[in-house]
Amino acid sequence: MSRQEIRGTVRSTPRSLASPRVINIHDLRHLAQGRLPKVVFDYLDGGAESEVTLRENCRVFDDVTFRPRQAVAIPECDLRTRVLSADLAFPAILAPIGYSRLMHPGGEVAAAAAAEEAGLAYTLSTISGHKLENVRAASKGPVWYQLYLVGGREVAEGAIDRARRAGFSALVVTIDTPVAGMRERDPRNGMKELLGGSIFSKLPFLPQMFTHPRWLVSFLIDGGTPKLENIVIPGKGPMSLIDVTAALARAVVTWEDIRWLKRIWTGAIVVKGVLTADDAKRAVDEGAAAIVVSNHGGRQLDGAPATLRVLPEVVAAVNGQVEVLMDGGVRRGSDIVKAICLGARAVLLGRAYAFGLAAAGKAGVTRALEILRDDVERTLRLLGCPSVSALNSSYLNIPKHW
Repeated sequence: MSRQEIRGTVRSTPRSLASPRVINIHDLRHLAQGRLPKVVFDYLDGGAESEVTLRENCRVFDDVTFRPRQAVAIPECDLRTRVLSADLAFPAILAPIGYSRLMHPGGEVAAAAAAEEAGLAYTLSTISGHKLENVRAASKGPVWYQLYLVGGREVAEGAIDRARRAGFSALVVTIDTPVAGMRERDPRNGMKELLGGSIFSKLPFLPQMFTHPRWLVSFLIDGGTPKLENIVIPGKGPMSLIDVTAALARAVVTWEDIRWLKRIWTGAIVVKGVLTADDAKRAVDEGAAAIVVSNHGGRQLDGAPATLRVLPEVVAAVNGQVEVLMDGGVRRGSDIVKAICLGARAVLLGRAYAFGLAAAGKAGVTRALEILRDDVERTLRLLGCPSVSALNSSYLNIPKHW
């Protein structure tokens, strides 16, 4: 029985998002590509430099195959898990996605509402176009706040205080952005010029906007390029979207910053961007409640390892002291199951739900989460496994060189 049926509020899927038009996440990607101007779609879809890590994040799941138990009857399949004391309907959390309001006016508010309806947690990016208070109000479920130190500690303290008062339950600290990665699609498409350049610098890049009138109309009705409502500079107000890349270079997060955050934030701290056993142990030593094995979706250091590949190393290093989460390359429920079998408590979904948001707003996110949940249940039944909690590495064939 679905979460909506339990609540007594069954929602029909819009025809444009239903089968056979939308069967998997790739179909939502195709719809998003058709709706968005190239500059916005490529910001969402692209990665750093040659995009080796971006591709490998997805491809590496093919290296791991399943070992099913056959002739097993499973009357009920329990997909639930618990992360940082929050109950989740299946082992997924919506990851922070910057610039979400450029993809759809509903942006972070729509995604948070869809997450709550699906019984999942939502993570709000610092680089968001909606006020954190409005995002928190959109969900009665767990909502986490992802922090960059853009603007310095004084600005961060203001956002942290707002997050605390609004009821965010965890602080996610991203440690892999000493500078922004070279995402080559962005300068080729004129991202900087379109967001903040002069009218003359915009001219070569404007045709892509006019060929996507639905997006353009909604973008203009929404007020155009949004300010970053959660990065409030004293005496100046919310930061402009165009200022972020330069500001990141002045906002490197260090282990000393983690210690400082522990002093001012009383809730759980999640360290995101861990790829080695050494950093995993250091995060535990500094008091992290959970860590996220992440390479920023292949958007930072190209040539960094795929996250599924290093997940076993990190899980072994922390040895159960903290919860381990993972993001990167998840496009199917079977990907989620493989990550759980290798020791992750849950995965963070990024592009998988953002394609849905870009395609159709909240309804698109809902459809993405529905697809993934159904995938997870189907995979467990085909494996002969009764619950997410029963998954372990015995259900996988793992390459010997791992």
